[in-house]
Amino acid sequence: MSKIICVGLGPGDPELMSVRADRLIRNASIIAFFRKAGRKGQARQIVEGMLSPDVTEIPMEYPVTTEIPVKDQGYNDLLAQFYKEKAALLLEQCQRQEQDIIVLCEGDPFFYGSFMHLYIRLKEQVDIEVVPGITGMSGCWTATGIPMTWGEDILTVLMGTLPEERLTVEMQNTDAFVVMKTGRNLPKIKQALRESNRFSDAWIVSYGTMAKEEIMPLSSYAKDTAPYFTIILVHGRGRRPQ
Repeated sequence: MSKIICVGLGPGDPELMSVRADRLIRNASIIAFFRKAGRKGQARQIVEGMLSPDVTEIPMEYPVTTEIPVKDQGYNDLLAQFYKEKAALLLEQCQRQEQDIIVLCEGDPFFYGSFMHLYIRLKEQVDIEVVPGITGMSGCWTATGIPMTWGEDILTVLMGTLPEERLTVEMQNTDAFVVMKTGRNLPKIKQALRESNRFSDAWIVSYGTMAKEEIMPLSSYAKDTAPYFTIILVHGRGRRPQ
């Protein structure tokens, strides 16, 4: 039986991939990747021009993205069935192929990556290797040109889907933080930042390290929504050597 190798692609710039990831992708006979229906998929776009001409592609199209609220049970049910079906598909491919299957994953596969949902379903049935990648948030805070943490700063990662009250408390109780899953949650995130007195320190980064990269203080961002590949950053101010 062949094995599954999930490759972390890093934050978006192909040059920020690891040497191992680059080699595996260029030598791949079979690749699988997640994408929204009707789209090419960000992971697939990152590796454009790197693939063998005769590579077999297995797109795994999400049944839902933002059409149903995340907290709706129907959302979880649809995704659970989707991951079950795609895990079965990859297992079947492994059983009848001699070549390893390379699964593409933006950022780092084990850091909020979709591949984790396949991994927990397959790890007892097939040999799986995971190649780590630079996280998207690391690429974004580096792009701001400001160190993210100093000394004993505590870094917190928050989801924009959390209730405003929870966001406010967490922002107040940490030194530096990143807010993911912004999108239509942006007004709520802005209000939590104001309530926690952190709004003036916040930055918004969209498409970090990619061709469409956009960076600015959040106070300069007038829209009430943001692209999918967007995070909010507040840098730490810990003790610094003089």
